[in-house]
Amino acid sequence: MKKIYIVGMGPGKYDQMTIEAVKKIEESDVVIGYTVYTDLIKEIWPDKNCLSTPMTKEYDRCVLAFEEANKGKTVALVCSGDAGVYGLSGLMLGIAPQYKEVEVKTVAGVTAALSGAALIGAPLIHDFAVISLSDLLTPWEKIEKRLECAAIGDFCICLYNPGSKKRADYLEKACEILLKHKDASTPCAIAKNIGRDGEDYTVYTLEELKDIKAGMFETVFIGNSMTKVIDNKLVTPRGYTNE
Repeated sequence: MKKIYIVGMGPGKYDQMTIEAVKKIEESDVVIGYTVYTDLIKEIWPDKNCLSTPMTKEYDRCVLAFEEANKGKTVALVCSGDAGVYGLSGLMLGIAPQYKEVEVKTVAGVTAALSGAALIGAPLIHDFAVISLSDLLTPWEKIEKRLECAAIGDFCICLYNPGSKKRADYLEKACEILLKHKDASTPCAIAKNIGRDGEDYTVYTLEELKDIKAGMFETVFIGNSMTKVIDNKLVTPRGYTNE
């Protein structure tokens, strides 16, 4: 059976991949991914045959994976974090019916919400929402609604893609929505370069966060009404009895 593994490679370093992810990449004849990710693969496996496509060429990348598999090669299509969280597993499974002879298996990875939470403490112990502020594929009006609903529900919130050159004020706009339903003193944090060189985080209040510029290599965490700062770590109790 022809095979494609959709591999979530976490932050990208060898010791932060799952054992299964490492095994599937090693088993594969060719690795396909966004250029930044295949460069990380080459650092670990310099002899691995890698093919890449630039950003915004996700569909082409997926088709390339199926075409390589049809040649009889075992293929690893790599994504950062987890392929099922803002990754390519949905697109791949949508294309898969056109390639009936190719078996597709998703290999879970560690998404930034989890690796970032480990860095800044324990912010996601209770119910939480993950929301991307990128409006490239989602209308901003829908993102606004999701932010408001998460705030009304008192969810802890993890924000992906908090800003870019074209979206410099999106985090500010998001905070303004959240401040309608969350206290200005709500503990927050920004984790940057998670699992990579320059890894660090900074703790803020929600009011302070509103004035911060964040980029694509940063992940934002916003607590719920019970979240505390303990020794500069965000900690959310398991329940509302505040244990």
